[in-house]
Amino acid sequence: MLESGQTAPSFELPNQDGDQVSLADFDTTVVVYFYPRADTSGCTTEACGFRDSWEEFEARDVPVLGISDDPVSDLAKFREKYDLPFDLLSDESGDVASAYDSYGEKRMFGNTFDGVFRNTFVVGSDGTVEAVFEDVSPDGHADEILAAL
Repeated sequence: MLESGQTAPSFELPNQDGDQVSLADFDTTVVVYFYPRADTSGCTTEACGFRDSWEEFEARDVPVLGISDDPVSDLAKFREKYDLPFDLLSDESGDVASAYDSYGEKRMFGNTFDGVFRNTFVVGSDGTVEAVFEDVSPDGHADEILAAL
């Protein structure tokens, strides 16, 4: 797992509109959160928590980027359905999630498959990981991040 003080892996991924978004685009602290699947209960709870706290993130000039292995079209529907004010990025190959130690073998309902782990990273303006939240609970997670900022 990445640790505080390490350099955050760079990335460039398409957002819900198909536009490329890069970590290097930001010169401020950024919240990068990985979530398993758009429009599922836990992921919706987590995303809506960030949405409901959005004014506080904006007041601190801290953008939020949600990353999953969903295709762009699913991200667009998810973002619109829940009126999410931040970018959702598509990492269909899982390469970026893997670089953040947030992709691998999972088990659910007796099945084994590869997927995205629910982890969050606060990346400083210098590209250094400032905080790591592993295997987070979706409920109240945005408040947990705000408290850490």
